[in-house]
Amino acid sequence: MAQFDLPLDELREYRSASAAPEDFDVFWSKTLQEAREHELDARFEPVDTGLSTVRVFDVTFAGFGGHPVKGWLTLPAGADTPLPLVVEFIGYGGGRGLPHEHLLWASTGRAHFVMDTRGQGSAWGAGGGTEDPVGGGPAYPGFMTRGIDGPENYYYRRVFTDAVRAVEAARSHPLTDASRTVAVGASQGGGITLAVGGLVPDLAGIAPDVPFLCDFPRAATLTDRHPYREIGLYLKTHRGRTEEALRTLSYFDGVHFAARGRSPALFSAALEDQTCPPSTVFGAFNAWAHDDKAIEVYDFNDHEGGGPFQEAAKLRWMRSYI
Repeated sequence: MAQFDLPLDELREYRSASAAPEDFDVFWSKTLQEAREHELDARFEPVDTGLSTVRVFDVTFAGFGGHPVKGWLTLPAGADTPLPLVVEFIGYGGGRGLPHEHLLWASTGRAHFVMDTRGQGSAWGAGGGTEDPVGGGPAYPGFMTRGIDGPENYYYRRVFTDAVRAVEAARSHPLTDASRTVAVGASQGGGITLAVGGLVPDLAGIAPDVPFLCDFPRAATLTDRHPYREIGLYLKTHRGRTEEALRTLSYFDGVHFAARGRSPALFSAALEDQTCPPSTVFGAFNAWAHDDKAIEVYDFNDHEGGGPFQEAAKLRWMRSYI
């Protein structure tokens, strides 16, 4: 499909109609407070990877509910002073994979932490190793409707909490500089990055690429591509629950986290992206509260977005912040 969403000049002015719940901030403050009642218990176990230019640690920390969450911390070999830190989140269905898949950011002389996504890691890549021990009500296969009966049960409450704790875990290592931390991610990883950007007040910057989990009311009715389509297929069976589902999703909408963003940001959008339609990305970008923000636009790309070209853009952008 060629460009199917709003024209670019309208995208630059687009504002989401999604409304944040009145207790949005209270909900997230309470959620994180409950998570922090569990000791972070961040453990860093050295891994012999056969790589000579980096050191890798197999990380375990306590996420939502104190549940163990995995990650990789990669440092340039020979690092002996605290380094700028890049925390990365993974796309839908993927896991942390293998250490040698994550060499870009350590190659720039920065520390790099990649978080495993609970319950995922079985759809592509080299897998994940973090279980999601929490059950839920009836859901369409996938993750988008797990616990959609209420915000306290919703799957991404656990994931976003894990992500905040991942930043805390990565910052707890003696060779990372907490004051120079940037969060990055593409697709689902971009949506998680937006949540972290709205929940962690002292980041040096965020860089969400073609972010998922934004502007749910528009996304669920504009595209029939998965994963957003999971919402419509759930509601196709559970007739009459649309209002209830959208209320739950409003607590997890990247647009509302963007409105609370307090750091510089570099976004990207692709105008033929049917997975994360460009208007939903611009809905979050235009809501981003910090004045120092930019968006790279890829006119003829689908959900692959800028790919390596966007990586190059992030490399240039990041020099100004960490």
